[in-house]
Amino acid sequence: MSARRVLVTGGAGFIGSHVADAYLARGDEVWIIDDLSSGREDNLPAGARFIELGIGDRGVDELFQEVGGFDLINHHAAQIDVRHSVADPRHDAAINIDGLLNLLECARKYGTERFIFVSSGGVVYGEPEVRPTPETAPKLPMSPYGVSKLTAEYYLAYYQQIHGLEYVALRYSNVYGPRQDPFGEAGVVAIFSTRLLDQEPLTIYGDGEQTRDYIYVGDVVSANILLSEQEFGSFATLDDRAFNVGTGIETSVNELARTLMQSVGTSVDLIYADPRPGELRHSALETKKLREIGWEPETSLLDGLAATYEHIAGERVSR
Repeated sequence: MSARRVLVTGGAGFIGSHVADAYLARGDEVWIIDDLSSGREDNLPAGARFIELGIGDRGVDELFQEVGGFDLINHHAAQIDVRHSVADPRHDAAINIDGLLNLLECARKYGTERFIFVSSGGVVYGEPEVRPTPETAPKLPMSPYGVSKLTAEYYLAYYQQIHGLEYVALRYSNVYGPRQDPFGEAGVVAIFSTRLLDQEPLTIYGDGEQTRDYIYVGDVVSANILLSEQEFGSFATLDDRAFNVGTGIETSVNELARTLMQSVGTSVDLIYADPRPGELRHSALETKKLREIGWEPETSLLDGLAATYEHIAGERVSR
């Protein structure tokens, strides 16, 4: 396998840093841009070249010019807080749409061959009628964040059809694992793990029977690497270049809490609070399409939760 020049946006973040690790292990040259608004320098892999930069900044074009362009862009940088997108849709669009367009224009200008885009299976389908939900399901986002992710896929389809930029959209389910932010909206596993370490009650919003498809970050990374190298033909619809990345298994928040406590051998009280407005009730993704090209999730929920807890506990000891 020949080495490529790879740009990972959001590479100081939870998932992006793991993806950057994998490209380096493959032998690629890796550059990372991240504005550190949510990413951490501690996450940056040794061997990657880091530039503190937002995806909408003019400095992105300067980086492309300096490097001479990138063979592959893996785009993880985003505004990912659903509630923030509802409160400030324009800020969400400034990052998730305008920032994307800045990258796409640079990709077009400097001859990038492939663009890996992180979409979201948890929000682009809205409240789906069919679960596990296939890529072809109707799209009806219930938040500006979901709208921005779906809009981005349409822009990518345009850039492929008109400018020849190969792309793949990965529609993630709920990703968890080491380096997950225990203070963010989406990091329920990290939040629960932190509270268990402190022997504090776990707060569950609503009745706890809402379900999600939890997938371990290592399995998400393997999907990224596979789709970075997969050859594709022509496409007729948006869904032809989209791949769900999940397990297809629904786990309730109540079950998640019980399984986490089981995996680490400790227990605390559960406290129930008012449900969050606009939160999806159920979500799980069908991944037949990705499995057909050789991918399988390999980490069980029990093992993944234990690994996440141990990482967070280890970080606390090392501080």
